[in-house]
Amino acid sequence: MEDRKVRVRFAPSPTGPLHIGGVRTALYNYLFAQSHNGDFVLRIEDTDQTRFVPGAEDYIINSLKWCGIQPNEGQGFGGEKGPYRQSERKGLYKEYVDRLIDSDHAYYAFDTSEELDQMRENAKKMKMPNWQYNGVTRGSMKNSLTLPAEEVKQRIDSGDDYTVRIKMPRNEEVRFHDEIRGWVIVNTNNMDDKVLFKSDGMPTYHMANVVDDYLMEITHVIRGEEWLPSAPLHVLLYRFLGWEATMPKFAHLPLILKPDGNGKLSKRDGDRLGFPVFPLEWTDPATKDISSGYRENGYFPDAFINMLAFL
Repeated sequence: MEDRKVRVRFAPSPTGPLHIGGVRTALYNYLFAQSHNGDFVLRIEDTDQTRFVPGAEDYIINSLKWCGIQPNEGQGFGGEKGPYRQSERKGLYKEYVDRLIDSDHAYYAFDTSEELDQMRENAKKMKMPNWQYNGVTRGSMKNSLTLPAEEVKQRIDSGDDYTVRIKMPRNEEVRFHDEIRGWVIVNTNNMDDKVLFKSDGMPTYHMANVVDDYLMEITHVIRGEEWLPSAPLHVLLYRFLGWEATMPKFAHLPLILKPDGNGKLSKRDGDRLGFPVFPLEWTDPATKDISSGYRENGYFPDAFINMLAFL
């Protein structure tokens, strides 16, 4: 790791305007890359097409440009490790999903959403409100671990909907060192068999995130602490895919909280307290509601960035 060129990424999803918390994450990535003569990459994580908002990607790029924290590689900026929009990388992921299945670290699951909802409802009636698809419950579900191999093949060949889930090992400690929080230790008994891939060919966030960071040679993952619970799963994926030697270092940043109470700063808080929470003005394409931006309120980019740096 020490001999590799520093490469960091900012990887937002185009689901709406870029929150100032996201700008601060981008700023920390940019400054870390600058201080180590490294690369700052912009990747658009749009695997969940149901949440895609028209205009959001352009808004993200324009916001970074106005703030002066421009990537030197990525979506809208070019580079040799593209495409940098995950939906355009769709064909890359199945190879690695198949590798996990072949090594018995993942499996096909054919349970419908209705069947899963019914299982959760049954669990609630039995006073088990936090039902999970995991190492205990997978044995009673409809998947390639419980069905005959011939039936699994027939279902896939006939076009049945399926997901691919990670096969979480039982009672193992997952350890990793966070550059901000120190050692993080989670037992796999507290982790579920997350979905990694869907039959439409799209990976979930977890699978795409790890594969793209590996292929783009990312050395440090600097992101908000809301992603800390996902990190143990990502560490396992690096191990299962044989990439532990090049696994990036992790740093999970504290969130920007509301100034007068608990919880993450939201647009509603900004409206209520009289300050923007977005760098640029945003018009919602569906409702036409307008959210104010720092630029339109007369703030200079340097003043805005200076404020974020001290939060």
